[in-house]
Amino acid sequence: MKLIVAMDSFKGCMTAMEASAAFERGFKRAVASAEIVRLPMADGGEGTVQSLVDATGGEIIREWVKGPLGESVNAFYGILGDGRTAVIEMAAASGLPLVPPDKRNPLFTTTYGTGQLIMGALNRGCREFYIGIGGSATNDGGAGMAQALGIRLLDRAGQELPYGGGALKNLDRIDMSNMDKRLLEANITVACDVDNPLCGERGAAYVYGPQKGADTEMVKALDEALLHFANIVKRDLGKEILEKKGAGAAGGLGGGMIAFLEATLKPGIEMVIERVNLAKAIEGAHLVVTGEGQIDQQTIYGKTPIGVARVAKRFNVPVIAIAGTRGKNAELVHAHGIDAVFSLISRPISLEEAMKREVAEEMLEKLAEEIGNLIRVIGLQKNKN
Repeated sequence: MKLIVAMDSFKGCMTAMEASAAFERGFKRAVASAEIVRLPMADGGEGTVQSLVDATGGEIIREWVKGPLGESVNAFYGILGDGRTAVIEMAAASGLPLVPPDKRNPLFTTTYGTGQLIMGALNRGCREFYIGIGGSATNDGGAGMAQALGIRLLDRAGQELPYGGGALKNLDRIDMSNMDKRLLEANITVACDVDNPLCGERGAAYVYGPQKGADTEMVKALDEALLHFANIVKRDLGKEILEKKGAGAAGGLGGGMIAFLEATLKPGIEMVIERVNLAKAIEGAHLVVTGEGQIDQQTIYGKTPIGVARVAKRFNVPVIAIAGTRGKNAELVHAHGIDAVFSLISRPISLEEAMKREVAEEMLEKLAEEIGNLIRVIGLQKNKN
């Protein structure tokens, strides 16, 4: 039998590749002859770089860039096995965890480091980009990113704007003449799983600003600054980003990617599925196994297991999902293509213990072996009849 193992990472515990390998070891103890194809997966958020690098035989590149507060951080991106495709998680350079809670202030945080990662990949010959924009500490509309790529954002005195979303209120004109010309050759796809517009009650500042440290007055100021930014973008670049779905993602970085880089926004899981050619792998398979750290009612909204299941159902292939834990209303996934859900946890155990990689891998191996035993027995009984 042929199995496709398309796991997401079990965050803080196992990478997607480690989880897939653990499943294979356990399953083959029960069904040694099984053909198992491992395709590490992700949904565009944390772990996407590692999963796609593992899936394609690529490499992780580390570079020192400006963090959200302008300090140096050791960030990373991936170059896939083709040598010309870069995968970037903006959170690696501009993410909320990089800013201590008492210093979070989206009036001043910047996406400059994300632009530096793009520049680094350009320098290594990449012209195809997949960029995940979840987990940002910023609300600057991608202004910092643009500045890192040579785009000038000028005030009325012709001076470059300082970093941060608050500075956008003083934007007078956008000068694209010094933009790195290699970007004209680039094709950029952005993983974006929200449809928030740039401004307003559902916009970047009002919905996501508070978690980044913005109080009520700051939210209002940031929203007004983004509105002004959108108007200047429309005037100088001819791009309408104000009501664009997803423009409000990552503090307006979604809109900035469209305005400055001609980027295409699409759901993260679709981006990954397309890149690893999941449909081709599943065609002709007998079973698909997917999973991630927790499966609950949120899983049905674009998470990896559902994305994998939807592809599998196009070929009428059954799907098993494995979770670190089954959360509230996990049974909802059955209406979305997942036929069975199993939890790794088989005994009383603390969260701290369960999160240890060697413990999680052991539990996953044992579960996979029992799944293999069940399938083997059912197969023997079917042959007998």
